[in-house]
Parts: sequence; C-alpha cells; structure tokens
Amino acid sequence: MIHVEQLTKSFRDLRRGQVLAVDGVSFDARPGEVFGLLGPNGAGKTTIMRILCTVLRPTGGTATVAGHDVATAPERVRQHIGFLSANTAIYDRMTAWELVEYFARLYGLEGDRLKQRMEEVFAALQMNAFRDLLGAKMSTGMRQKVSIARTIVHDPPVLIFDEPTAGLDVLVGRAVLDNIKKLRDQGKCILFSTHIMREVEKLCDRVAIISRGQIQACGTLAELRERFGENDVEELFFRLVG
Repeated sequence: MIHVEQLTKSFRDLRRGQVLAVDGVSFDARPGEVFGLLGPNGAGKTTIMRILCTVLRPTGGTATVAGHDVATAPERVRQHIGFLSANTAIYDRMTAWELVEYFARLYGLEGDRLKQRMEEVFAALQMNAFRDLLGAKMSTGMRQKVSIARTIVHDPPVLIFDEPTAGLDVLVGRAVLDNIKKLRDQGKCILFSTHIMREVEKLCDRVAIISRGQIQACGTLAELRERFGENDVEELFFRLVG
C-alpha cells in the first residue's frame, strides 16, 4: 500500500545552506498493519508523512501510495489517504455533522452514498449524541472523534496518523488507539508516528526507527529485540538514535 524507495528531501536554510531532512529512506507498509515511524524531533518523520500526503514534493527517490506516485499523481494519492495529526483543527462554528459532511463532499461523496457513509461513521465512533453540537462547545474527546471521522469518512485504504494522541488525557488517548486498532482490523494500511513507547508496544506490527533523516533499524519489535539484544523498547530506541 505504501512503498518508499531511497526517498530524500532537502531544504535551503539561510544559515546552514542545504539541509538534508530525509536521506535515502526506504520502507513498505502493508494492508492490515500499523507501521510505526519512531524518532526524536527533527529526525524526518513528519517530513516523510508530509511527502506521502503530497504536501511536500520529494527531492529524490520515489514514494507510492495505493499504487499512485506522490510526485506525478498527487490528486490520486489524496483520494486514497486520510491524515490526522495532533494539530488537526475543528471549526468552532460548524457542528460535528456539518464538518464531517463538508469533508465527505470534498472527497466526492453525494446523495444516498454520502448519507449512508455518514451514518456508518457516526455510529462506529459513537458520535450521534453530539452530532448537532458546535465545535466551540465540544470536549477534547469529542473534537478528536470528529477529527478521526473526517479522516476516514471517504473510506481510504491508507491512513496516516502523526502523533494523534499528543496532548490528550489517558482516556481520550486510549479511545483513539482503540479506533486505530479497529481500522487495522478492517484491513487499512496505517502509518503511525508517536513518541510514546507504550503505544508502540501496544499497537505497531512493525516499526522503523529514524535518526538524522535515515532509518537505523526496521522490523517487528521481536526482531529488533533479538537483533540488538535489548528487551526494553525505550532503551532500544535510545541506543539506536543516540
């Protein structure tokens, strides 16, 4: 579903000149799995995700999502992905239903198909109790459910979550993770970035650990523990990025 090969991205910095943010990164993420991208701030994770979402163009290498190239067919890529981050905004003057419907229409849903999909999503995320509530009056948990709903309303095969639980309390964070598990069980390909090692252990099928724009290790947690002789995931992480 996601194929990344020798991906690079450089930026021009006024003080440092040309900066290589992503340096020859390669990985594959499959349907029905959560693939974790782990790394410290500035490692290149968000840059990779923005390239996959077609917000940024790669400097070199290739990346395809659901068979579509991010550089040559960005509009096709956008039809096949859903993106959610901790900074996803909710419009204060729109109700939950209005906001999700707005994004559904942007993705081309209309008529009976639109109504059916809206009902499915609101039922699955248990949002009917606040479907007519304005964004300004929503709790943090409600706002996050709306963010998830607008991410999945067009039923994309690929989902990209960039630190979706950052700043959330324990209960809301757990609900977000539970919904991501359900999406994986539906066969979605999920790219997941987090700094929380417990989330990695609980959710990720495979992980890539990134530092200074390069992948330092990639595999299941069991494979990485055996390869590096380290059972503690946090210690393994610090060892690889240090």
